[in-house]
Amino acid sequence: MNMKKWLAAAVACSGLMLAACGGQGSATADAGKDASAAANSPAAGKTYTVGMNAEFAPFESQGAGGEIEGFDVDILNAMAKAGGFQVSFKNQPWDGLFASLNHGDFDMLASAVTITDERRQSMDFSAPYFEITQVVLVPKGKDIKSVDDLKNMNRVGVVTGNTGDLAAQKILGATSPKIARFESLPLVLKEVEGGGVDAVISDSAVVGNYIKNNGDKGFSMITVPDFEVEHYGIAVRKGDTATLNLVNESLQKIRDSGEYMEIHKKYFAQ
Repeated sequence: MNMKKWLAAAVACSGLMLAACGGQGSATADAGKDASAAANSPAAGKTYTVGMNAEFAPFESQGAGGEIEGFDVDILNAMAKAGGFQVSFKNQPWDGLFASLNHGDFDMLASAVTITDERRQSMDFSAPYFEITQVVLVPKGKDIKSVDDLKNMNRVGVVTGNTGDLAAQKILGATSPKIARFESLPLVLKEVEGGGVDAVISDSAVVGNYIKNNGDKGFSMITVPDFEVEHYGIAVRKGDTATLNLVNESLQKIRDSGEYMEIHKKYFAQ
């Protein structure tokens, strides 16, 4: 009886050990498959050049040492790691970004680019990765409740070619002398600080970031019901399906893993 019990126990233990080893082997195999898939993908080892206008904090800006940093940078770095490719960031003025993409100077744009029907005609966009709306930044003592209030202002500041510019054109007219255009966000913000414009129309997350970091200046962010919800997307050249698929797959991976939300909290936690 003792020998039979010992044999039964030995067989049972062997079964448990095999099951445990089988489980570990399966997990290792799955990890190996993921690593192998990344290593064997067409993007493996390839470096993609990402165009940005690093004057749009907190999405992209330049640090003290000149390095490009921000939400878009962190998102692309995470996507590159998840997708098994490399990224290199290049800063240039906003008004030349789209042409540079189409000329092949960049493989993609990640610069808080709003997806619009007009832009879709000349480039392809990834799935949306951020939601915003246009808002109005006003100094202390001024108030905006509707587009009619904007019409009564003398000068409204925008960044040339941004969706804030497009929103101002819809309200005031494309050739209205009341629209004051500037090459970058820092320039238009300095203008409203100095009283050169009565208000600024720009993206909600950017204006919110400015107010958070300049609480002593008394500025307010006002949401106007007339402005629609917009979405940012990563832009690639028209017809570049391989890069677009890689971008979408990598973006989904960091969403599924929770890394996207961790990066989001870093920049936009209340």
